[in-house]
Amino acid sequence: MLEIRLNCENCDKHLPNDCDDAMICTYECTYCKECVESILKNVCPNCGGGFEKRPTRPKSQLKKNPPRKDKVLKPIIDNIYLKENVDVNPRER
Repeated sequence: MLEIRLNCENCDKHLPNDCDDAMICTYECTYCKECVESILKNVCPNCGGGFEKRPTRPKSQLKKNPPRKDKVLKPIIDNIYLKENVDVNPRER
């Protein structure tokens, strides 16, 4: 089950469960769409994978399985995967 992290790990933008701006990688690293496009260039700084729009958890399930409450904040200093992967399709990395 997804953790549903509520903030961008880079800029700390609030990303509530029902927002259209949240992007995740296969390991659930969570960033806002602006950071994914402008800073990360669709390359996760933690695994080198790409990003997809985070699904929204149905409201009926939020009480039973709430979003993660603590913040994950790791501002990007150096994306070691960017140079080798920026022009490679995420499914071919």
